[in-house]
Amino acid sequence: MNSNPSTPMNANAPSSSSGGAGSPDSNAPRRNSKRPKYSRFTQQELPACKPILTPKWVISAFVLVTIVFIPIGLASLLASRDVVEIIDRYDNTCLQGSKSEKVQFIQSVESNKTCFRRLTVRKRMKQPIYVYYQLDNFYQNHRRYVKSRSDQQLRNRGDENDTSTCKPENEANGMSIVPCGLVAWSLFNDTYSFSTSNNRQLNINKRHISWKSDRDEKFGSDVFPKNFQNGSLIGGGRLIESIPLNEQEDLIVWMRTAALPTFRKLYGKIEVDIEEGETINVVLENRYNTYSFSGKKKLVLSTTSWLGGKNNFIGIAYLAVGGLCFLLATTFTIIYLVKPRHLGDPTYLSWNRNPGGH
Repeated sequence: MNSNPSTPMNANAPSSSSGGAGSPDSNAPRRNSKRPKYSRFTQQELPACKPILTPKWVISAFVLVTIVFIPIGLASLLASRDVVEIIDRYDNTCLQGSKSEKVQFIQSVESNKTCFRRLTVRKRMKQPIYVYYQLDNFYQNHRRYVKSRSDQQLRNRGDENDTSTCKPENEANGMSIVPCGLVAWSLFNDTYSFSTSNNRQLNINKRHISWKSDRDEKFGSDVFPKNFQNGSLIGGGRLIESIPLNEQEDLIVWMRTAALPTFRKLYGKIEVDIEEGETINVVLENRYNTYSFSGKKKLVLSTTSWLGGKNNFIGIAYLAVGGLCFLLATTFTIIYLVKPRHLGDPTYLSWNRNPGGH
């Protein structure tokens, strides 16, 4: 290869820009160029912040994170500590025997499933007291389970025959099921009633326990249950056929499927205070079948704080990050004071010598 720059190029060789954009020869054939269109954005020549992470800046940043995160973590833990929570697992207590005996008993229509529980209040519970039921090892996030529903049918009365996505719970006795699908079919149907040791009845308010957007947009006011739980195998609770779906809030709460196999769903609210040392008598109907898949059922009574329910994770996470930043800030400060590193002159950096970045 001739490296002499004065050697003329082959006159017969085509020019790389012939026929390109802006070529004076309009008759020359056009040639696609792979060169991208120039812009300051694609060439990364826009003005940018290029901070120099000196020890003082790094230590100051860690100290700032420490000052912000540790108080938030302490406040979160204190708020979580003020929440009073009572958790009672009752599935094994209310029903004894082998797994097959439990399944046979829970599926029997004639068997008496009433169970009595007593809960002791260790700390004063201020209203409102939220009543939850908790299920363990129940995979509401299973793909076939989640898909087995018809949102159009739940919303519009004219779409009650739209059950193509609800198999295998789409029809019973040759008629469409409303609401159809496995999600509605497996509706939780244990019930609870409460009273205190001094025979004070604790009424449960079940209004507005679901999301307002679900009541207004996802469930129709003119859609009524029809042919529900009329198949050969009953999955869970039944619905009142004279009440529209947007008022059956137990169903609405259940139909918002959970992402994890252990979840809680709101059953209702107790709107009176319960004093420390009182005993709550619970009369429950143990109807829901969790025995066939080794699930667990728990009754949860809980108050709330400004942060919500009882949750120590948020406070621990903030304290962990704040403590780690404090440790790093202390370590870097000691190193900087004991054995400092000589810094270079920032005027020699490329963006200081050539502010345009070229």
